[in-house]
Amino acid sequence: MSSSETGPPAEPAGALPAVAPQLRALRRRASLTLEAAARDAGLSPAHLSRLETGQRQPSLPMLLSLARTYGTTVSELLGESAADRDAVVRAADMESTAAGGWTYWQAGAAGRGMQALRVQVPYGSQGDIVRVHPGEEWLYVLKGRLRLRLGDTLHRLAPGDSAHFDSLTPHRIAASGPDGVELLFVHTLLQSPTAALCLGPIHGEAT
Repeated sequence: MSSSETGPPAEPAGALPAVAPQLRALRRRASLTLEAAARDAGLSPAHLSRLETGQRQPSLPMLLSLARTYGTTVSELLGESAADRDAVVRAADMESTAAGGWTYWQAGAAGRGMQALRVQVPYGSQGDIVRVHPGEEWLYVLKGRLRLRLGDTLHRLAPGDSAHFDSLTPHRIAASGPDGVELLFVHTLLQSPTAALCLGPIHGEAT
């Protein structure tokens, strides 16, 4: 995936909790330079620097890519505590977060080998982003209709349909109708930055 800084306008400061200091701290903990981390996450060093200083807010795909690069979870990037790792997540405790036009809710505990999300994808949001990264993804359509492109094949999914695929397959996710689509989404996380040594550079999204 080529890195590009074009895309929707930056979200207002404060849209995400304390992301900037967490990004810098986790990069340093992973012993990565700004240039190396940006390359592995598919961003330009200038773009990552702006994220770390709070001048830009990351989209959900950026958060996923940076979490893989740093061997952590989106929850930790957002500064959320994984103190007890409760097995059950109550609906009342799921707080929504908006990023890059998507809205998502943590549907699983932090610090696990998989991350579970409930995601609301509006029509026309990020549908042109091609994602390629190590791991696996599983998604289930709750409401609306989904347009999922895997490689050169286009799949149209309705409520109750699901997909499970290798995320090294170039893939695009978009809502098919004006009402958007709501998904359950699970992806595997690389728990160590050294995993890139055998998998090759991790290229994420930069829109």
